[in-house]
Amino acid sequence: MRTLVLPDGEHEGFTLTSFSNLGLAEPLLRAVAAEGYTQPTPIQTEAIPAILTGRDVLGTAQTGTGKTAAFVLPILQRLANPCERTPRRACRVLIVTPTRELANQIGANIRAYGRYLRPSLAVIIGGAKPGPQVQAVAAGVDIVVATPGRLLDHVGTGAVRLDHVHTVVLDEADQMLDLGFMPDIRRIMAKVPATRQTTLFSATMPKPIRMLADDFLTDPIEIALAPTARPVDRVQQQVMHVDHAQKRGVLVDVLKGADVGRSIVFTRTKRGADRVSAHLQAAGLSSAAIHGNKSQSQRERALAAFRGNGIQILVATDIAARGIDVDDISHVINFELPNVPEAYVHRIGRTARAGASGAAISLCDVGERGLLADIERLIGRSIATSAVVGAPAPRSGAPAGSGRTRPDAPAATKTRQPDTARNRRSLAGSDRRTGNRAGSSEAVDAGLGRVLSGNGKGPRGRRQGRSNASASA
Repeated sequence: MRTLVLPDGEHEGFTLTSFSNLGLAEPLLRAVAAEGYTQPTPIQTEAIPAILTGRDVLGTAQTGTGKTAAFVLPILQRLANPCERTPRRACRVLIVTPTRELANQIGANIRAYGRYLRPSLAVIIGGAKPGPQVQAVAAGVDIVVATPGRLLDHVGTGAVRLDHVHTVVLDEADQMLDLGFMPDIRRIMAKVPATRQTTLFSATMPKPIRMLADDFLTDPIEIALAPTARPVDRVQQQVMHVDHAQKRGVLVDVLKGADVGRSIVFTRTKRGADRVSAHLQAAGLSSAAIHGNKSQSQRERALAAFRGNGIQILVATDIAARGIDVDDISHVINFELPNVPEAYVHRIGRTARAGASGAAISLCDVGERGLLADIERLIGRSIATSAVVGAPAPRSGAPAGSGRTRPDAPAATKTRQPDTARNRRSLAGSDRRTGNRAGSSEAVDAGLGRVLSGNGKGPRGRRQGRSNASASA
C-alpha cells in the first residue's frame, strides 16, 4: 500500500497542476472547462491517474474536496475505450452511496462530465418507483448509481446483474456504516467479480471501514487529506448560549441578519426539522425541511428550490445533509448540537467552500454544554462565545461542559420568565456605560449584530466567480 497525505484547504505546499496533465481525454477536458473548473484539487491530482491505471484507491476526504470528480472523470475515460457490449440487466460500473440525494447528485455529475461521451446511466434508489429503474437497466447500462437496499432488492429479483461489473466505487463509506449498511455492502461485494477495480471514499476512517477496505481492496493507493477531522479554518465559528425556550426566536433574529445569505440549519431529529422550518416560515423566512421521512419528490423539490434560490434556508438532519452539494452557503446554524462531535465538522464544512468565507453559529442550551465540550476537545480549541441569551453564562475560564450530557436532560438552572425579551442579555447587555439594561431588546440587537457582522466584517460566503475554482462536485 502506498499512502499519500495531502494538504487540505488552500493547497498550501501543494503544487497545482492542470486537468490536461492528468491524462484525461479531450471530451472530458471540454466538459470540465464547460463546468467552469481550471485546476484539479489535491485529491483529484492523485486519484485520477491512479484510477486511470486500474489501481484500487482508498481515499479519506470530506464533502467539498472534489472527490466525486476524482472518481467520475477517470471512470468516464475508461468507459470511452471500445469494449464488448454490456449484457442485458448488467452494468460495467457500480457506484454505491448511502442516500438518495447523493446518488442523484452523482448521477447529475456523470451527465455533466460525460456530456460529450454520453454514457448510459441508471440511478437506483429507494423512495422511487421500481418499474422505471428496472426498465432503465433492462438493456444493459454503462453505470449504475445505487443505494444499497434498493440495489439488493433488484438483484434479488434478477432485474439487475452484477456479474459484469469491472469497477466499484463505495462513496461515503462511514455514513453507510452509521446507517447500518455494512452487511448490505458485504453482500453486494460478494456478488461482483473478484477481478474488479475498487475505489472507497470516506470522510473518516473508523476501524470497521479500515476492515472493509482490507477485505475488498487489493494493494490500494491510500490518499488522505490532512487534517481529516478539523474544521475549515476559513469558517468563523461562534457559539450563543441560549435558553432552550428562546432558541427559535434567536434563530429567527440570526437568520434575518443583513449579512446572512443562503443558510443550512441543522437539527437532531426529523420532527425537529419540520417544527423549525414551520416556525421560520411563520416568521416570514423562506425555508424547507429535508429529512428521511420526506418523499423523494419532496426532497428533490426542496433541494432544487435551495439551489435555485427559491428558498434561502434549508433545515436538515445530519443524514439528509450528506447529499447536499451547494457551494454558495454563507451560514451554517446548529439549532441543536450533534450527539456525535465528528458530525459538527461535517456540518460546518458546508460553508466556506471553493475559496469562499463562511460562518458557523451554534445555539447551545444548558443541557448541551457537555456536547459542546466534546466538540471543542475534538477540534482542539474553544469556540468563541458571541452572546448569552436568557441562559446562565458559562463560568469564566472553565470549559463549556465536562463529559457528554443528554441533550434532553432537564436544566436545573433554567428559569422561564413571562417576558423573554426583557430577560435576554448579550455579552454587552450589562455594559452600563452604554445605558442599556441587561434585558433590553436593544442589548439583544447589539449582541446579535456582532454575531452577524463579525465586527463589521460579515462573512457572506458568496462566490465572486469560478475562473480559479477547482472541481468540487
